[in-house]
Amino acid sequence: MSVSAVATAPSVCAPLPVLGRDVTVPLVTGGEVTYAALDYAASAPALQRVWDDVAAYAPYYGSVHRGAGYLSQLSTDLFENARRTVAEFLDCREGDQVVFTRSTTDSLNLLAAALPADCQVFVFETEHHASLLPWRNARVTFLDAPRSPREAVETLERALAGRTVPIEGGHGPALVCVTGASNVTGELWPVRELAAAAHAHGARIVLDAAQLAPHHPVSLAGLDVDWVAFSGHKLYAPFGTGVLAGRSDWLRAAEPYLAGGGASRKVSRRQDGGVDVEWHDSAARHEAGSPNVIGAYAVASACKALTEAGFDTLVAREQDLVRAVREGLADVPQVRFLSLFGDDAPRVGVLSFVVDGWNSSHFAAALSAEYGIGVRDGLFCAHPLVRTLLGSDPQSQGECGSPEAAPGEKSLNAIRVSFGAGTPDEHVERFVRAVKELVTDGAKWNYRTEDGRCVPDTSA
Repeated sequence: MSVSAVATAPSVCAPLPVLGRDVTVPLVTGGEVTYAALDYAASAPALQRVWDDVAAYAPYYGSVHRGAGYLSQLSTDLFENARRTVAEFLDCREGDQVVFTRSTTDSLNLLAAALPADCQVFVFETEHHASLLPWRNARVTFLDAPRSPREAVETLERALAGRTVPIEGGHGPALVCVTGASNVTGELWPVRELAAAAHAHGARIVLDAAQLAPHHPVSLAGLDVDWVAFSGHKLYAPFGTGVLAGRSDWLRAAEPYLAGGGASRKVSRRQDGGVDVEWHDSAARHEAGSPNVIGAYAVASACKALTEAGFDTLVAREQDLVRAVREGLADVPQVRFLSLFGDDAPRVGVLSFVVDGWNSSHFAAALSAEYGIGVRDGLFCAHPLVRTLLGSDPQSQGECGSPEAAPGEKSLNAIRVSFGAGTPDEHVERFVRAVKELVTDGAKWNYRTEDGRCVPDTSA
């Protein structure tokens, strides 16, 4: 399938210009249309500003931390300034560390590797797999999906009050992992209240802010969380960089996440033939190897762009888009939105739904092929949550992001539409119109299953 970029005026009404805003894609029914990227929750398009900043720096790229040349020193300054920018963006406290990783998943696996002995982890079944699965080598208590923010806090308090394996003088260390905004429903979680509950019971808390940070300000100090993790690719910054920021003590006490250059301060041979290593106690301890300086710079650029645009403005407009989707489809009874806390719960620009009489993969394929709209279908790497919302056994297994049945057959998957600071009004308007037309008139094209995906049938 070919795509082309056309030199037209940028789409209006989007607060922050993004790359790809003028890319056109072919329709299976004929002709082309400007692509409507409504899958921000998976990967947001890069901000134009981020791309421009990276392009301006690229000729000056050099090795970081270990070079005497001018470009190496410039790159080192840029890398460490990026760390400071991220710390400001997250409102880090004195003594907090900012560690650059590859993604939210990598950040939470790093923290999991740094857990002290006998640490007990508490995590809701509603989490994305990135925050649900890293703790498998710890003692994990999985908490049932709450149906209100208050129930979430009460569920956590009961679980913490019943902590197991006490040690002399009290219980051992404990960690609570919670999302800030659901990647399935978009609903905001009561992070500050959960943090208060955790600390009241002597536990620490890590916030998965992958879906929260691109849409709302995140303050380590204000939310009183111990760590925050997020991904650059959801924050309008490409190049595969994530962040783990927060308390330094567990990170300093842990063995390096990766062993190698950069993490080590001093290495020497022993007389018995072995090697002695003195590790850094700064963020470098967990950043072995040559760091992704361009990725870190891209994240910092995105942080600056969002801060300067003003989250109040971004949040207000995004809520207008959420309202446009919900109100626009309110008179379509076949569409059922998925929710834990209710339709009126505060949320970011993420909405998941099912359509009666449609396999979700079939519906998503038709949106793409016939309207040029990109959404996501499947279980969204949150299998227990989606299965709970769809009324199925949360212990059932499924292949992430792929349908489990042919078009027209019952399948346990949903459709997710998501948007953000680069979404023009027209994309949302086209989406609402397309959903109504597909529900009323059906697809204009025939589709078939290929490699587990529903695709247009072009064999005729």
